[in-house]
Amino acid sequence: MKKRSLGLLLALFLLTIAVTGVSAQDAVTVEIYFPIAVDSPITEILNGYAEAYMAENPNVNIVWSFEGGYPDVKTRLLTVAEGGGEVPALAIMLATDIYDLRNAEVIQPLDSYASEDYLADFTDTWLSNSYYDYDGDGTQELYGIPFQRSTVLLYYNADLLAEQGLEAPSDWESLATTAEALTSDSREGILVPNSWPYWVFQPFAAGAGQNIVSDSDVEVFFNNEPVIDALQYWVDLYSVYHATPEGVQSNWGDAPGALVDGAAAMIVHSSGSLRTILDNADFTVGVMGIPGKDGGQYTVTGGGNLYMTAGIDDATAQAAWAFVEWLTQPERTVDWSIQTGYYNTRDSGFDLDAWKEYASANPQVDEARSSLDFAAREFSVQSLGDVRDAFHADVLSVLNGEMEPAAAMADAQEKADAILSIFQ
Repeated sequence: MKKRSLGLLLALFLLTIAVTGVSAQDAVTVEIYFPIAVDSPITEILNGYAEAYMAENPNVNIVWSFEGGYPDVKTRLLTVAEGGGEVPALAIMLATDIYDLRNAEVIQPLDSYASEDYLADFTDTWLSNSYYDYDGDGTQELYGIPFQRSTVLLYYNADLLAEQGLEAPSDWESLATTAEALTSDSREGILVPNSWPYWVFQPFAAGAGQNIVSDSDVEVFFNNEPVIDALQYWVDLYSVYHATPEGVQSNWGDAPGALVDGAAAMIVHSSGSLRTILDNADFTVGVMGIPGKDGGQYTVTGGGNLYMTAGIDDATAQAAWAFVEWLTQPERTVDWSIQTGYYNTRDSGFDLDAWKEYASANPQVDEARSSLDFAAREFSVQSLGDVRDAFHADVLSVLNGEMEPAAAMADAQEKADAILSIFQ
């Protein structure tokens, strides 16, 4: 009986191979490094996509490698590449890392793969930081395909504000006083996760009148009065208004849950957390950009792009690009947005019934989407890692009470200028 069973199984296996025309030797593996940056069921969603794709394409194995946060993905890729190891075919890494990645020669241009019609359907805001300006001569090369994109948002418990007779904040003063009024022994008025400060800080700096980066990839604005004012405002939120935890807040992963559970009345966080917050909150969730110093709303773009690594063979590259095209079809970018809160990056996706139904039931998603109308450029320059580290160190020194904002920003500017001078 055992021999007959084994023989039957072998026959079925050989029949499957004959029908599909696929053998183990023929299958191409597309490994993808992927960060988990927000609290949502991303692994389950992506595994579902992989299974659906492999069912349609039995000659391809899609293998996700979940690496922690964005810095972990970049670090692992660089480490593997420098050590001569086997790199993945694709990786989701910060759009802002394009200069460091290209200069390290660990990614390859995608111009030969992406058609004009394909690119034309991506929202301009997202595609704008997918290109590398080669040698500053205006010649651009495409390196990133927008997928896991986001903006900085202010989330608030609208019911709690209404109970207290408060309006949604409209400027720095009302944001601070509202947070102060909502603070209690069991609740923080506002959480501003700042242990990785540049991204959540940028809307405050822009709202004071100066983004920390220009349109150039070799110029930053740290030692600037509006930027110093924004850093002082962060300090004032706890030292003057007592509306947020003192010092460095290493609570990125915990902040959405704190809002949902009532431990915080407002949080500054990624739009990528929107779905999780909406699914779990038992109150009306308010969503807006970050109020500016004298009014208006401000945000910056963020999140990751799909990059193809350098040095992979042609068969793997072709299979990887085919999966990129499949993954970024409008029906999937909309599904991704609905399931996670990250933005749909394809303009035609907003015309799909699935999006219209979701937005009708959850008006917050269109409120979040409107932040693209006033989004500033995310911090991205040559030698980003080094410049960002200098900026982070000085901001954290201020939050820890070791430096004053003006001195810290002067120091960060001096360090950044020295690093960027070799590219000027």
